[in-house]
Amino acid sequence: MHEKSIKILAKWIFFAIFAVESIIMLKLAEFKKQLKQGSVYRRSELTAFSNAVDRHVQELVNEGTLKKLAPGLYYYPHVSVFGEVPPDEESLVRSFLKDDEFLITSPNDYNSLGIGTSQLYNKKIVYNHKRHGEFKLGGKMFFFHAKHRFPKKITTEFLLVDLVNNIDMLAEDPDTILKNVSIKVRSMDSKKLLKAVNEFGSVKTKRFFKKNLLKQKVNHEC
Repeated sequence: MHEKSIKILAKWIFFAIFAVESIIMLKLAEFKKQLKQGSVYRRSELTAFSNAVDRHVQELVNEGTLKKLAPGLYYYPHVSVFGEVPPDEESLVRSFLKDDEFLITSPNDYNSLGIGTSQLYNKKIVYNHKRHGEFKLGGKMFFFHAKHRFPKKITTEFLLVDLVNNIDMLAEDPDTILKNVSIKVRSMDSKKLLKAVNEFGSVKTKRFFKKNLLKQKVNHEC
C-alpha cells in the first residue's frame, strides 16, 4: 500500500512538473509572438509583453532568437536568403536614445562636396540632445555628440558648415581644404548657406564663412 501511494505521488509530481513546464513554454511562445523581426527593443519596451521579462529575454537570447546589442538593448533579426540582416542604424540609435531627435553623419559625407577630401573613416557621428560619448551598439562604434541644434536631414549647406566646424579632425591639410571651401562658397546659394552658418556654425566657423560671403558679395557688386 505504501509503495502504491509513492507511485501515485510520483505520477502527480511528474504531471505537475509537466504542466508547469507547458505553461512556461506557452508564456514564452506568447512573448515571442509579440516580437517583430527586424525590430530593435529596449528592455523597458519588452515588459509590456511579459511579467517575467528577464527570464524570457534570456531564454530567447540563449536560443538565438534575440541578439543582445548593448546592455538593455535587443534585436530580433530579420533573416534573408543570405542570412541574418543587421539592424538599420536609424532603428538602433532611436531605441538607444529613446528619442527621434537625432542626425547620423560621417566624415565620409564630406567627400561628396568636391573640395578635396577623400579619406575614408570607420566612424559614425550621432548629433542628439541627450547623450555624449562613445557607445558600441550592435558591434559598431557610434560617437554621440550632444548639440542644441542640428538639421532633421543632411544638406550640402550643413555638410559644409559641419566640415569647417571639424576641420582639425580631418586627415587632409586644413589650409588646402579651407581654400577649396572658399571656392565652393561662390557657387552656392548665399542665403541658404548663411542660414546654416548662423544655425549650426561655431564662432570660428561663423567668422570664416561671413568673411568669405562678404568677399563674394563685394566681388558680385564689382
